[in-house]
Amino acid sequence: MPKERRTYAIWSYVIYWIISGMCISAYTLGSTLLAYGLNCQQALATIAIGSLCVSPLVIACGWMGERHHIGFTVGSRFTWGMYGAYFPVAIRTFTTIFWDGLQAYWGGQAMAVTLGTVFTSLYHMDSTLAGGVLMTKDLIGMIVYYVFFVAIMVIPPEKLQKPFIASSGMFVSTLIGLLVWGCVNNSGGAGPLWNAPSTPLHGSQGWAMMFGIAGVLGSWGGGTLGQSDWTRYANRPKAPIIAQTIAAPIGIFICGTVGIIVTSCGNGVLGSTIWEPFELLYAIQGHYNNSPRARAGVFFAGAGCVGAQLGISVVLNSVSAGMDLAGLMPRYLNIRRGAYILAALGLAVNPWQYLSNATTFLTVISGFGIFLASFTGIMVADYLVIRKQTLLLGDLYKGDSSSIYWFSKGFNWRPFVAWIPSVGILMPGFIMSVRDGDAWNVWVKLFHLDFFIGVAISFVLMVAVNKVFPPPGLGLGTKYHDDEEDVFATADSGTLDPEAILVTADDYAKKE
Repeated sequence: MPKERRTYAIWSYVIYWIISGMCISAYTLGSTLLAYGLNCQQALATIAIGSLCVSPLVIACGWMGERHHIGFTVGSRFTWGMYGAYFPVAIRTFTTIFWDGLQAYWGGQAMAVTLGTVFTSLYHMDSTLAGGVLMTKDLIGMIVYYVFFVAIMVIPPEKLQKPFIASSGMFVSTLIGLLVWGCVNNSGGAGPLWNAPSTPLHGSQGWAMMFGIAGVLGSWGGGTLGQSDWTRYANRPKAPIIAQTIAAPIGIFICGTVGIIVTSCGNGVLGSTIWEPFELLYAIQGHYNNSPRARAGVFFAGAGCVGAQLGISVVLNSVSAGMDLAGLMPRYLNIRRGAYILAALGLAVNPWQYLSNATTFLTVISGFGIFLASFTGIMVADYLVIRKQTLLLGDLYKGDSSSIYWFSKGFNWRPFVAWIPSVGILMPGFIMSVRDGDAWNVWVKLFHLDFFIGVAISFVLMVAVNKVFPPPGLGLGTKYHDDEEDVFATADSGTLDPEAILVTADDYAKKE
């Protein structure tokens, strides 16, 4: 990443994690845990543990972006090989399609709610599509939402800080407004569900909580794996770490907590548990008989949700997937074109189908973790443990056997040995859960722990395989990208003496 494009300061990453953590996904995940049978206190504990687990993974995965200013697409080359890197990039792009479709669907619902306060005919529209699963007005909302999305994607990633501020500010205001509404209408309390007993499925509170923790990690798995796509924009060393350590878990926890309290309060006011925020806003407008005050409040709340969805789609999905698609077909695609293709595919996968109930929703997002967790463990093991953060940057851009990352015909077999077993052990439980939501056995329990098991197994296997069969070129390169040193010229000259170009951690500390 050229120095002039590294514009993200500490505050930029704080805003980034307000968008990533305080979003509809966090709000809905907390609310969904209530529908799954946990009580409010258990749901809060689940979110707290899950959000704390996100933080160290985010830091580890973003390290190479901060130090070497490379993203996930390029970084995959030193682990998988110049051609082998297409495999993790393609898998991540595939899972991102579903996430982007989900975020766009929520954005469409938010847009429909917002427009319904202005055009009451849209509010009263009750026709459906897709067998009754998709409301026609939600499809209209998605179309309008995509118009705004296309406009935002014109802005380069390094210039998105101000739109991010607007997005985060709008949704934080929405959360505050919903929280005030709920508490005021429940005599300052947290609603009738706050002290309700837990009734977890399968009768196990522990496993229900573990399912939720895995869901939290699965929700942010793609963003965790692709952290280097954004940390490479850091304007100085360690700029992202404060936000990753503090803002990330706090943002997720606060938003999830608000979602739980508002859902509980909404039950006290409306008489039903509504875990989708857009249905809640729709119900609020109807509860107050479409009064001008209710419509005004719902308009601003819905607009805040639209802003949140636009922000999260850009932060966790569109830009990263655009980079991935550009890396797969650089001759034909750039980041913007890749993001537009992703948006079209996200609509094509029918996100309203897998969001139709809470159990299906959690199963799907946990299923994504099967693939992403293993990639995370392999990448962290290779960069931090095996290569000790030392890379020969110039060779990451050589597409022939002169690169030390060429391995065998462009493929490194070692990560495949670690990836296949770590995914394979979780696949039976995933298949059983998809086929039968009531399935409950050892395989299903392992699947509930997918991110923990996937990261651990892939990490250990990757380290073990590379200890027995060391890859070529270990110790060659630098521990950071020095703007004053032409690393690419050094690599092109064929001078691969590690003593000539190796920069130690002490040297890096002195430069800071």
